Amino acid sequence: MSQPNVLVERMIEKAGLVSAVARTVASLDEALAYVADACAVKEVCQILASGCEAPLSDTAEALCATKQQKVICAPDLPAADVMALAALCEPQGISVITEGMRGRLGGIDIAFTLAEAGIAETGTIVVRSSDEELRLATMIAETHIALLPASRIVADSYDLESLITDWMGSPDFTAFITGPSRTADIERVLALGVHGPLELHILIWEGK
Repeated sequence: MSQPNVLVERMIEKAGLVSAVARTVASLDEALAYVADACAVKEVCQILASGCEAPLSDTAEALCATKQQKVICAPDLPAADVMALAALCEPQGISVITEGMRGRLGGIDIAFTLAEAGIAETGTIVVRSSDEELRLATMIAETHIALLPASRIVADSYDLESLITDWMGSPDFTAFITGPSRTADIERVLALGVHGPLELHILIWEGK
């Protein structure tokens, strides 16, 4: 069995090879600060450049109205941690939400989620949810930042077999996410962000 630090190093290396950003954090506070800072420096969601200044239908007007400021969604974060993140974001005019993703299809800047596991061999994170909010968050956000405890990194997918078998005992949605969304269906040209986030950041929580 590989040592935890070896798995962390390999996770970071392999994630980088699939265009993800992976780094370690020493605490939850450091992770929350990273999320707030990442949202503050990123450009606003690109949907704002798609014509919201032009005369639009009532439906389109309502969609544009949902994206008047930067938004971070954290649907599976404990309430106390949501409050801590909101306190970091408020001075920068960033909104933090935990629900209502279906009404926010006009753009989510960052989805902050908790990963159940990581697969070092491929730089993959495993996100498990039982509700629509988390599933939508990881699909409609421009940037997905996942917090992954170092203790939950395994060498390869075979090491997750027993855990996944247990999960199958109840209905849920388990996603294996390797890098940002990508496709090369059109003229074999690689395009990022077509079916989901443009960026994936993995924060590996050391000592957790």
